Amino acid sequence: MSGFKLGGMTLGSVFKKPETTLYPFEQKVAPKGLRGHVAISPETCILCGICQKSCPCGAITVDKKARTWEIRRFSCVQCGACVRSCPKACLSMETAYTKPATGKSSHVVEVPDTKER
Repeated sequence: MSGFKLGGMTLGSVFKKPETTLYPFEQKVAPKGLRGHVAISPETCILCGICQKSCPCGAITVDKKARTWEIRRFSCVQCGACVRSCPKACLSMETAYTKPATGKSSHVVEVPDTKER
């Protein structure tokens, strides 16, 4: 009896649309509630370092002297703790998939000095 059931599933999958996509060439619509990845608005960032302290996995590094904000995407667990703790609301969770990469890398953003303006 189970052989007939397996045969029916196999034949049924031949005539159905495949469940997989050719990512990154084809992308599915982002599901509701997808956290995506952390994005920064460097114009409003004051480099306070609260996001670095609130990150449970240590994926964020803030360097006040070099005026850089860095995130290691493969270390980030997309919990959103940094977004909730940011006093200037310069961090947000973009509802898009992170671009595929062949190796681990970090995303460094240079924060402009507001005193120069």
